[in-house]
Amino acid sequence: MRKLLVVLIIAVAAYSCNNDSKKAVKNYDNITMEQINAAEDELFNGDMTVPNVELANELARLYVNYANQNPKDSLAPDLLFKAADISMNMNNPRNTINLFNHIRRNYPDYKNNATILFLTGFVYDDQLKDYESAKKYYTEFLEKYPDNDFADDARISLDNLGKSPEELIKEFEK
Repeated sequence: MRKLLVVLIIAVAAYSCNNDSKKAVKNYDNITMEQINAAEDELFNGDMTVPNVELANELARLYVNYANQNPKDSLAPDLLFKAADISMNMNNPRNTINLFNHIRRNYPDYKNNATILFLTGFVYDDQLKDYESAKKYYTEFLEKYPDNDFADDARISLDNLGKSPEELIKEFEK
């Protein structure tokens, strides 16, 4: 009985320590670039055969919180863009669009705003199947950035909005 009690106490103590450390990781006050770099190293230098969704989401939260705490830092829009990229790849389209809109609204001169505008159309098209919104963003993209590297992709996407893979194959075969 005494052995069982000792094991139970050790288990409770270990659980409490693990819970406290998890709470410390989840504390997003005063995020530092060192924390971000460590999280990036952990995510990207690990076994990449299976993506670690929890680590990816944690890294995205670190990016967003750092940018929100340091909005005038020159890294803020880059970090928000990285968070949106993770969100898009984790198939979280509403969060992705919110992040893209936040960047465009708060960093109008950001170097990747053309890409963000195109990707907003892509997320509406590919992930949300909201073809009207996709059309709006692809069209705005082409009006603002007609010579951008993604311009041909935007035109093709506009021509093929809402078409099934079977329809696209038939058209390609013609």
